Amino acid sequence: MALKISSKIVDYSVVKPDDAAKEQEAQAPVVKLEEMHEKLKRPEFLEGSTYKIKTPTSEHAIYVTINDVILNHGSDHETRRPFEIFINSKNMEHYQWISALTLIISAVFRKGGDCTFLVEELRSVFDPKGGYMKRGGRWMPSLVAEIGEVLDQHLKRIGMIQDEMDDHQRAYLEQKRAEFMGVSAQSQASAECDDSTEVYPPGAQMCAKCHTQAAVLMDGCMTCLSCGDSKCG
Repeated sequence: MALKISSKIVDYSVVKPDDAAKEQEAQAPVVKLEEMHEKLKRPEFLEGSTYKIKTPTSEHAIYVTINDVILNHGSDHETRRPFEIFINSKNMEHYQWISALTLIISAVFRKGGDCTFLVEELRSVFDPKGGYMKRGGRWMPSLVAEIGEVLDQHLKRIGMIQDEMDDHQRAYLEQKRAEFMGVSAQSQASAECDDSTEVYPPGAQMCAKCHTQAAVLMDGCMTCLSCGDSKCG
């Protein structure tokens, strides 16, 4: 389509594709995203997950419930963030400090921002009476540290923490584990191994990185079948 210019041309400029895109973005309506902050009111309904902790030091199990709030529901920016935590048990021995811990953690959740630091803080707590070995060969320095493990598991489920091990690494470890179990001597009978290490091969050593009794000698070096740590690099 031809346009007739009847007036004198005094100036001109070339419109670049990037400039056109920026102009469209400037004209687009600004969408105000809902973020986590301490003034956010608690919704009537929250989705949650409950995790069971059974330690060899107590007859009764501990149940950890973490409720999440859905921000920007139904939009492309929908996110799920932890909002509150509850810890319950029939064992009333730890009632006071567990109640205080749930209040503090819930306050950190509602404050907004990055709450993933709580995982390492809780994991670093050691019981002066000594830790315990979980079923599966995982050593826990304290009950607080295991609550940190539960929080780590939950934050990975909702996408706030990325798992260090990808599917390829997991498949590789499963293959190595199957190979090791295939070449293990029949003398390493399951009867000689306690229940806490039955998930991993008998005779496995403690991994210095993940504290799981899952390190075995493979291809000339110690390799952990839980986290993949290897002395060979």
